[in-house]
Amino acid sequence: MKFEFTWLEDFLALAGTGNFTRAAQERHSSQPAFSRRVRALEEWIGAPLVDRSTQPARLTEAGRWFGGVAQDLVARIARLPGEARQIEEASSATLRIASTHALSFTFVPHWLRALEAQLPLGPVALTSDVLARCEAQMQEGKVHFVLAHAHPRVPGSLDGDAYRSAVIGGDELVPVSKPGAGGQALHRLRKAAKGDVPMLAYTEESGMGRVVRAVLGRRLDAVRCNVVFTAHLASVLRSMALDGRGVAWLPRTLVKGDLDDGRLVEAAGSDWIVGLDIRLYRQRDGIGRVAQAVWDASSRL
Repeated sequence: MKFEFTWLEDFLALAGTGNFTRAAQERHSSQPAFSRRVRALEEWIGAPLVDRSTQPARLTEAGRWFGGVAQDLVARIARLPGEARQIEEASSATLRIASTHALSFTFVPHWLRALEAQLPLGPVALTSDVLARCEAQMQEGKVHFVLAHAHPRVPGSLDGDAYRSAVIGGDELVPVSKPGAGGQALHRLRKAAKGDVPMLAYTEESGMGRVVRAVLGRRLDAVRCNVVFTAHLASVLRSMALDGRGVAWLPRTLVKGDLDDGRLVEAAGSDWIVGLDIRLYRQRDGIGRVAQAVWDASSRL
């Protein structure tokens, strides 16, 4: 008789409930089919595992022994994909990084150049995406690192015990506007007396938007702002700000050239600027030789 892995899960469900009907429901199976699979497991083991003469059903001595074995086997099999990925990653020379869009354009090239001064990197596969999908790639084990802006008041899904992070740079969210006559901001953040301030805002799902709302939300409520445009990406809001559509909070790393050349100007005082960390995230364990070397080198930059 050929062994089937599902028998283990069936048996554990029965051991947990002591009732064939409830266990079959947990396993989304009919009771007759469920009972046949338990019988098949007993035939494969060569000993009865369940005493069916009692209600609820009790495990036999062999059943109690096999319950511990089954739990260990199920847990071991569940770990196999992760362990296989760790082994593959340890032997892989390709460094896989997921970075938010803004940092992909601005910070990543300089960071990689600094790393290359310390160690040979080899191939690098960079995925540029929104924060939520970068986090998902890390959670699915598809990348070695996630590079993202962070703020202590807005923890993300990687700010937990399963992951490690290190601050490897700094940035700021700066309120900016296209300049008007005389070089002053065309739209300036203030307690408006002459009309609303047009605001270029991030969507609810945006990581940048969560930071702006968490840090400045109450103060913004006191300002007569009129949201005229929303987007997920800072690069899109930058384009709208350059077109004179309103005020946007943008990473200084993204708009430094615009500010230096006068294409954009700060639209409020320094007390409206939000400091940000640039964080590098990784799995807590088993990231592989190449990724570990990058992690160690990044901490020395």
